[in-house]
Amino acid sequence: MSSVSFLRQSVLVQIRVATASEDDANHSSNSTYRATGSLLRADQEALLRKQLDRPPPNRCNATYAIFFSLGIGGLLPFNFFVTAKEYWAFKLHNCSGPASRRDPEDSDILNYFESYLAIASTVPSLLCLVANFLLVNRVPVRVRVLASLIVTLSIFVVMIVLVKVDTSSWTRGFFTVTIICMAIVSGSATIFNSSVYGLTGSFPMRNAQALISGGAMGGTISAVASLVDLAASSDVRDSALAFFLTAVIFLGLCMGLYLLLPRLEYARYYMRPVAPVRAFSGEEEPSQVSPHCPLVAPRSLESHTPPLRPILKRTAGLGFCIVYLFFITALIFPAISANIESLHKGSGSPWTTKFFVPLTTFLLLNFADLCGRQITAWIQVPGPNSKVLPGLALLRTCLVPLFVLCNYQPRVHLTTVLFQSDIYPVAFTCLLGLSSGYLSTLVLLYGPKIVPRELAEATGVVMSFYIYVGLVLGSACSALLEHLI
Repeated sequence: MSSVSFLRQSVLVQIRVATASEDDANHSSNSTYRATGSLLRADQEALLRKQLDRPPPNRCNATYAIFFSLGIGGLLPFNFFVTAKEYWAFKLHNCSGPASRRDPEDSDILNYFESYLAIASTVPSLLCLVANFLLVNRVPVRVRVLASLIVTLSIFVVMIVLVKVDTSSWTRGFFTVTIICMAIVSGSATIFNSSVYGLTGSFPMRNAQALISGGAMGGTISAVASLVDLAASSDVRDSALAFFLTAVIFLGLCMGLYLLLPRLEYARYYMRPVAPVRAFSGEEEPSQVSPHCPLVAPRSLESHTPPLRPILKRTAGLGFCIVYLFFITALIFPAISANIESLHKGSGSPWTTKFFVPLTTFLLLNFADLCGRQITAWIQVPGPNSKVLPGLALLRTCLVPLFVLCNYQPRVHLTTVLFQSDIYPVAFTCLLGLSSGYLSTLVLLYGPKIVPRELAEATGVVMSFYIYVGLVLGSACSALLEHLI
């Protein structure tokens, strides 16, 4: 694969996709974007260092494969937890007991269960992001990653046990346990994902791309599993058991792969400690890591919180892009897109009734998102300081009326259905997924690379916070949009 170079507004962006060329370009420190005025001096210094500080070979792209697998494992358990909708309905419906024993409070739990899950996942995630930022220099990333994996693994073991337990006599108690488990899983998954994403900031850019693409693959696998379960129509308890066991297997795999990562000579090179974090101004050059830095980090590295202001200043433009990208995605999916029905639903065919929404909304969107993220392995345009990037993010606003004018049901105020064919929601979903995957991955790749390496991990946490801000705003506005339709 060839390298991609482009110039935007006096900023040079050099990205190497092939492992060897990328490592040669970014061998000395975190990948940074420098002003053209200091380009010649920086290149001369880099050429002098190359002979003494050349990274070891990345044999068989092992590091790329590990980060891709960590991306799958980071989101797959959470997706499986949410995907088992029929199982939760079965448990909360109290179906093994007499119908007369149910009361309005049980119905409220069942009817608004997804809303409770959304709250139980969003609030702990935001709190854990703040905690993770404060712990960046106090608790080693190894401890945070392994602890989050162990906690998530323990929760899924509890859920596996509860699958075989008759909870009909304590439905509200089971609901409480489920919400608590969801909150813990969401918080620990957030710490895991943001920590590993921050860790990739010290690696060449393609490793962060692998992690992000792995997350999309996790969503795709979850959507496929849901379709298989829907087609097989097996017992909901057996399906949930299969979901939770698969999640446990992936979590165990993630734990083994993460422990393997520092054993790779290539990974150890980029995981070397850096100089202590210090506040810097926008005009200062990012500090460089010494090629002969010892593998044991000094205690002073863990003694304070990373400076937030310089990170926010450097990532303000990218932060706006990521917030708006996820705002539009959450505004449309799933509140609007999942309620678009086939125009031929009255025919009674399985395609137009049973499989239309799972295929056109969930599977297709996840697959298109995965393709968009994977494209960034070969193409990274536009650059981090280009005005085209926020322009493309704003252009996605046009997708909102396109989805609204499809066959969204029920319609009360806006009765016009402009797009009289099932091919339109399919095409719009592909466009939504591709644009979201490509543009959001670009922004997430650039974020930790435009700051000094010692701030890369903390910047990863801040970028994750931007994502949740966009998701919260989009989810809140989607309810308003539904009422307007």
